[in-house]
Amino acid sequence: MKVVNLKQAILQAWKERWSDYQWAINMKRFFPRGATWDILNLAEALLEQAMIGPSPNPLILSYLKYAISSQMVSHSTVLTAISKFDDFSRDLCVQSLLEIMDMFCDRLSCHGKAEECIGLCRALMSALNWLLRCAAFYAEKVKETLEQAAAESQLKMCLERLEKMLSSTKNRALIHIAKLEETSSWSAVEQSLVKLGENLNNLSNSPLRSQADDCVSLIKSIPTMLSVHSEQLNKTGFPTVHAVVLLEGTMNLTGETQPLVEQLMMVKRMQRIPSPLFVLEIWKACFVGLIESPEGTEELKWTAFTFLKIPQVLVKLKKYPQGEKNFTEDVNCAFEFLLKLTPLLDKADQRCNCDCTSLLLQECSKQGLLSEANMNNLIDKRTADREHAPCLKSAENANIQPNPGLILRAEPTVTNILKTMDADHSKSPEGLLGVLGHMLSGKSLDLLLAAAAATGKLKSFARKFIKLNEFTKHITGEGSKGAPVRALLFDISFLMLCHVAQTYGSEVILSESSPPGEVPFFETWMLTCMPEEGKILNPDHPCFRPDSTKVESLVALLNNSSEMKLVQMKWHEVCLSISAAILEILNAWENSVLTFESIQKITDNIKGKVCSMAVCAVAWLVAHVRMLGLDEREKSLQMIRQLATPLYGENTLQFYNERVVIMSSILEHMCADVLQQTATQIKFPSTGMDTIPYWNLLPPKKPIKEVLMNMFTKVLEKGWVDSHSIHIFDTLLHMGGVYWFCNNLVKELLKETRKEHTLRAVELLYAIFCLDMQQLTLTLLGHILPNLLTDSSKWHTLMDPPGKALAKLSVWCALSSYSSHNKGQASARQKKRHREDIEDYINLFPLDDTQPSKLMRLLSSNEEDSNILSSPNRSMSSSLSASQLHTVSMRDPLNRVLANLFLLISSILGAKTAGTHTQFVQWFMEECVDCLEQGSRGSILQFMPFTMVSELVKVSTMSSPKIVLAITDLSLPLGRRVAAKAIAAL
Repeated sequence: MKVVNLKQAILQAWKERWSDYQWAINMKRFFPRGATWDILNLAEALLEQAMIGPSPNPLILSYLKYAISSQMVSHSTVLTAISKFDDFSRDLCVQSLLEIMDMFCDRLSCHGKAEECIGLCRALMSALNWLLRCAAFYAEKVKETLEQAAAESQLKMCLERLEKMLSSTKNRALIHIAKLEETSSWSAVEQSLVKLGENLNNLSNSPLRSQADDCVSLIKSIPTMLSVHSEQLNKTGFPTVHAVVLLEGTMNLTGETQPLVEQLMMVKRMQRIPSPLFVLEIWKACFVGLIESPEGTEELKWTAFTFLKIPQVLVKLKKYPQGEKNFTEDVNCAFEFLLKLTPLLDKADQRCNCDCTSLLLQECSKQGLLSEANMNNLIDKRTADREHAPCLKSAENANIQPNPGLILRAEPTVTNILKTMDADHSKSPEGLLGVLGHMLSGKSLDLLLAAAAATGKLKSFARKFIKLNEFTKHITGEGSKGAPVRALLFDISFLMLCHVAQTYGSEVILSESSPPGEVPFFETWMLTCMPEEGKILNPDHPCFRPDSTKVESLVALLNNSSEMKLVQMKWHEVCLSISAAILEILNAWENSVLTFESIQKITDNIKGKVCSMAVCAVAWLVAHVRMLGLDEREKSLQMIRQLATPLYGENTLQFYNERVVIMSSILEHMCADVLQQTATQIKFPSTGMDTIPYWNLLPPKKPIKEVLMNMFTKVLEKGWVDSHSIHIFDTLLHMGGVYWFCNNLVKELLKETRKEHTLRAVELLYAIFCLDMQQLTLTLLGHILPNLLTDSSKWHTLMDPPGKALAKLSVWCALSSYSSHNKGQASARQKKRHREDIEDYINLFPLDDTQPSKLMRLLSSNEEDSNILSSPNRSMSSSLSASQLHTVSMRDPLNRVLANLFLLISSILGAKTAGTHTQFVQWFMEECVDCLEQGSRGSILQFMPFTMVSELVKVSTMSSPKIVLAITDLSLPLGRRVAAKAIAAL
């Protein structure tokens, strides 16, 4: 059955002048079933015979047209055959080939195997290249004056076919797949494009020229056909950006900037926010934070966040590809918008007692975010505006130094102090003491810490103080002159470290890796003995029971001497022994061995010289009081009262008043919980600082579910989350747990029935979920969604609009968690929480096919063909996904939950019954496609089984080529085949 015979058959038909249908009947008689026409290369044989002379053979061409119409030959073989013809000088032949292409080029299809569909992609790319070469040939011929008119009409015909071929998204999608499948052929297309471009310069005919340019730009857009996203232009407020910035500023000042930058970029991409409005929203949130923050440390933290950290965040945002626009222009544009919000800026100026905007503009200009000219122009506008502002300077404000200025000056000071602390302490301890004393005065310490926290230097700051604290252990050959200095160095470093731990979280202080047995004293003390929110200490723990001889000598020293001795004292040992000593003294007092006067003398000794001793004593007393009955507490509380009252004698060491201020704030933090539980009041000397902000926020005697619902309703009405509500949500999340929190908020979302409300609710919920995105996402995708999708009694809740909103929220959470999770970024705040054990997820979702998961059993209960889903030998092919080919670890809970969710979605799409849950799945997939960035291989869609693509294409809104390209992993050969098959069948 050689080709020769095929050729003979064609020639015989021509000699005998068979009509087309006669030819087809006889051909089928000559070649009985068995070989297909494509294998015999019928299309190529016909074309070869038809194109022998200067003009094509009309009879043989009619056979080819009949073969195409009756589907004897596939579209791909015809295109491949056409693209082999390269004698473009035979105009009539080229014309007839173009007419043949007209027969099917706008409705290409292939319903065969995946390989045949990939064949169609390749053939289409060859045909594209052929058309480009053809157009280039005629464009060059236009130069010759004799041929000009003929060449122009031929060129016009070519360009029309090109336009027709490329105007179909389906064709462009197939070429996109071919480009990835065969890069060499694509480079041939690129070369033809270059050649055509060169030859187009000869064209004087402008309509042809513009038609050619359109075709060229369409071809050039093929590689990026997925990344074109329109921006939202009908909105000006973006509550998610606002809340993410507020959350960072209120709770995570010490966090690194990169995770924040990535989270903000994620929100910008998912919500398609135009750049200037995005930057404007960041600034708006900063100003609102400045105005809202409670006085004292919180206010300083916000100032540092706004003036030091956010400019750094914008510097990093500038490095992201911005498309056509220049980022500095966007920043300028954002400030132009910001200046129109005069009341907001005036209020911030009033709060900070200075011109905040001008300071910010200067800071941005320093960082290269604004050009000098733009900065000056904006400053002038704001200065002119300020003249109409309500009177900002009042008499009492005149002598208060504004925080923003102080913070900006504190930043270089931090660097200098770090250098000073690097020096050898033993050479001039007095000089170092002078520097530290200066740091303690007024609000210097809080300013420096806020500046260090915002610029990422707080950790090294803490390390230096730990080193200094360790240095004071050396006491060899100490005389009476050096002893007070060493005591003070120990005391100041200890108090500062406690203060840092309470203000910024203990994780700032912990070192990543200390060699075993060499953990610094302060770290040990902080982990085992320091009371913190949510940490319960055992007063009988061995850490509070050191060597008894040391305790006895300490009790004797406290009880007998008129004041504390300093020479050769091992302060870290004293701090560890004081708890046991206090227990002895308390017992003696309870049993009337000691009188109240002696107790007073002892407490004066404890707090008189070195405040750290009082801090360690109170730390133990707080743990001790929790264990006592109501009637047993009085003496312990009285002792705390004694220790908290400063001693105003002459014989105290240097910087006593400054140290007492810090001590009081530390003790107040330590005792807050216990005093609330025992309903006791202790008057701490007023430090001028804010007592504990954001503490004890929940209303008493109100169920937490009610608080959560009221809070969410309030936030939804307002349209944005403020820092106070963020703290309440955080407390509720701690108290109720992740599942309770997530489940109740999703229920609230599903109650909303107005479209604009549901969208706002999603934006706000996503921001609230940022409190602990990883855990909340696991709960949402692993527990709550599967329950809603598998329980038919809950399907009605998934109607539009709340169902659509929940789909949006789920995709946003999944994408955020997945992208940050792969970089291993959990903020310190989230690390404190209880992590769900990986085993919980492995038991819930076993992914090996030997044991049907709980989810699959749930599914099979309301599915007619349950045996397919839950049978142990369910074939892997039904759940094969790109993630398995990329060998993504399935021991990871998030990957596991995503894989299971997509299996569930796949089975819902393939089920025989449809309902709102099917609609929900469709919304979920649409949102995935909307939020995807081009080239984001390894996104959440890699967990989607390949078999799902053909199911999805059946859904009307998903049956577009772009969507198929977006949801399949085209970097894998199998992904390309699945995509080609789905698109070719559209």
